[in-house]
Amino acid sequence: MTYAGPRAESHAQPDGRADTGEYVGRFAPSPSGPLHAGSLVAALASYLDARAAGGRWLLRIEDVDKPRSVPGADRVIMGQLETLGLHWDGAVIWQSARDAIYQQAFDDLAARGLVYPCGCTRREIAEAGAAMPTDPASADGERPYAGTCRHGLAPGRTARAWRLRVPPGVVVFEDRWLGQQRQDVEHAVGDFVLRRADGLWAYQLAVVVDDGAQGVTDVVRGADLLTSTARQQVLARLLGLNPPRVMHVPLILDPASGLKLSKQNHAPALDLAQPVATLNQAWQALGFTALPAADPAAFLREACAAWVRRWRIR
Repeated sequence: MTYAGPRAESHAQPDGRADTGEYVGRFAPSPSGPLHAGSLVAALASYLDARAAGGRWLLRIEDVDKPRSVPGADRVIMGQLETLGLHWDGAVIWQSARDAIYQQAFDDLAARGLVYPCGCTRREIAEAGAAMPTDPASADGERPYAGTCRHGLAPGRTARAWRLRVPPGVVVFEDRWLGQQRQDVEHAVGDFVLRRADGLWAYQLAVVVDDGAQGVTDVVRGADLLTSTARQQVLARLLGLNPPRVMHVPLILDPASGLKLSKQNHAPALDLAQPVATLNQAWQALGFTALPAADPAAFLREACAAWVRRWRIR
């Protein structure tokens, strides 16, 4: 699939789905290591939401951040999903093979004057951001970019990264798990990076282009990505894409540190020796009661039925 340039947004039904009637969901892990209990919660919720809606569930390997990618981790992740009965539809795509598609989207924005070069170092960005008042919408403590290079590079400076010129306005969206959300991206985030100083494409650009190219209608993922949603919707609309509906599910926290369970925090890989028990752990983290099932297929059938009842998808 390729980025086909701007297109008009589709009309939505009362429940927020695109009027094509087809549900397309996706799971998009980063191959920085095997899946752990936290990532399985997002994978399971995403899978069940797609299957309960009678839709498609895609797998995308988000390896755009090449320095963090571990060789072979993508195949390990695919094997884990298959062992747990989480079978995807269609071909898997790897972001590392999509450079030309991201470039096309970037060029489209640049032709309309919506990107500009930034020569700031990380230290300069942090110092300038610290001098600005913290926006209440930045619940995670993120400081907005101060716009230092918005009107041109200072003399003697060269471009390190490229940023999106964020338009003014408040983005309001309905999160299916958390309810209505709102963020003034210009003030809470500022002009965010589309191409990094190391030449790699930023996650925000890649995920928006890929969701648009794959026709993704619904994104179910961890709550740690909630604060990325408004800026992704801004970018999607600037590219003429229809932003998907979103559901941000609870995170699993490390009981010792209180931090999100993640590969960076050395979370252990999933226990595949007891797949039903492993699935039930993720299921209970989503607020459900454990299901007695003989195998993953039986578990997923029961879980899908319960998901339909809870979210009234049909």
